[in-house]
Amino acid sequence: MPDYVIAPPPQAAVAVAGTDALFPVRRVYCVGRNYAEHAREMGADPTREDPFFFSKPADALVACAPGQNGVSPYPPGSKSVHHEMELVVAIGKGGADIPAERALEHVFGYAPGLDLTRRDLQGEAKKKGQPWEMGKGFDKSAPIGRIVPAAEIGHPAKGTISLKVNGETRQKSDLSQMIWNVPETIAFLSRLVALAPGDLIFTGTPEGVAAVVKGDRLEGHIDGVGDLQVTIG
Repeated sequence: MPDYVIAPPPQAAVAVAGTDALFPVRRVYCVGRNYAEHAREMGADPTREDPFFFSKPADALVACAPGQNGVSPYPPGSKSVHHEMELVVAIGKGGADIPAERALEHVFGYAPGLDLTRRDLQGEAKKKGQPWEMGKGFDKSAPIGRIVPAAEIGHPAKGTISLKVNGETRQKSDLSQMIWNVPETIAFLSRLVALAPGDLIFTGTPEGVAAVVKGDRLEGHIDGVGDLQVTIG
């Protein structure tokens, strides 16, 4: 065993539905503005331009399996934190320059996830041409439900994606409304970085993003994939 000068951090992992096994997480990639209506509500052109990506640290994940209410603390330094409900793709086989027609062979499974965003910090960074890192990659900013293996559910290309806040529907759309679908997203990303087993890809959020406050209870759902529950602590 290596002799580390400090104790190594624990391995970030996500529960897999139907088993006690865990999915070890390597990197977390996120796609920006991948639904046309969300692009419009953010003041952007929803045309099919090349996708763009940002990252969150693996330890930003918060376990929010069904029956297990996760807690994501309201982050310091912000007065405007928004929810963004997303389909998450779990990569089981790595590769670079993956063709779109072979991309789904690299998917282990899917999960419901939330990209929590410090919208005020992100907005200021955009104005100044600065990175979004502190607007997106803060502690506990990525609640996620259980991963369901593709071997069990296939590869969902359509179906409702929705989010309720305190029982009121805030976001509701269909996976078929993605500008870049899952195979295309994997193929494009793999031309920029070599994907590896354990990578997660948050595939973008539909319209209806809005602010949350302390005490809000968020309930996300994706047809055929599952649910998540998280409270803003």
